[in-house]
Amino acid sequence: MSRVIRRKVGCLIVELVAILLTGTIAGFLNVLAGGGSLITLPMLSFVGLPLDIANGTNRIAILMQNLVATNRFQRSGVKVLGLGLKLGLAATVGALVGTQIAVSLEREFLEKVVGSLLLIMAVLLVFRPKMWTEPKARAGNVFLRYGSLAAVGIYGGFIQAGVGFFILLPLILMEGLDLLRANAVKVVIILVYTVPSLILFLINGKVHVGYGIFLGIGNILGAELGARFAVLKGSKWIRVVLLIAVIFGATKYLVS
Repeated sequence: MSRVIRRKVGCLIVELVAILLTGTIAGFLNVLAGGGSLITLPMLSFVGLPLDIANGTNRIAILMQNLVATNRFQRSGVKVLGLGLKLGLAATVGALVGTQIAVSLEREFLEKVVGSLLLIMAVLLVFRPKMWTEPKARAGNVFLRYGSLAAVGIYGGFIQAGVGFFILLPLILMEGLDLLRANAVKVVIILVYTVPSLILFLINGKVHVGYGIFLGIGNILGAELGARFAVLKGSKWIRVVLLIAVIFGATKYLVS
């Protein structure tokens, strides 16, 4: 084997290991809070993928991760599959109908808005802790409940990064769930709308299947760890992880 080939093989191995480790961290964050795509998209871009293909490739990992996380929550007794599927359909409608609206926005403007919303969420996490850790009554307005998920689906269909944060808000405020059950429902919702989203990316040639599968293996490992952590530690510890992730996400969006 020539020196050039050995060098290429060595670089490929380093890239795959980096993708695997990044996926593991992202899977853990995505299941507990959100924002894992804020580190996977830059990693995929670093290994040479254009942002549009990195965005599509990331959907393979998201799909694999949420299949595992959904199964883990179900097996652990957090049985929310039915609710997640119903709300997931609403988010899917938002993702499909609203993508063109989201794409037409200035990306820089969108990032500033998202960053500002995350800062507000961080303030609520610090000063309204019971809002996140104690179950509440479900909102009576059906249109408001499903409409809020459809609105979040618009953003999720556009870029995915950070969508987990915003899915948690209607699940807590409208559905009255605590953070443990809200996270379990969240992974089902994202699983549902990721399927048509990934199909569209594949049809348009915006997916690197090899990198996506390898990233997905890392996401699966992280999702398994994240779901186990959530069930064992409960809502109070999830709130701590969520606060850290939200501050990181807000900083990245606002500073970049």
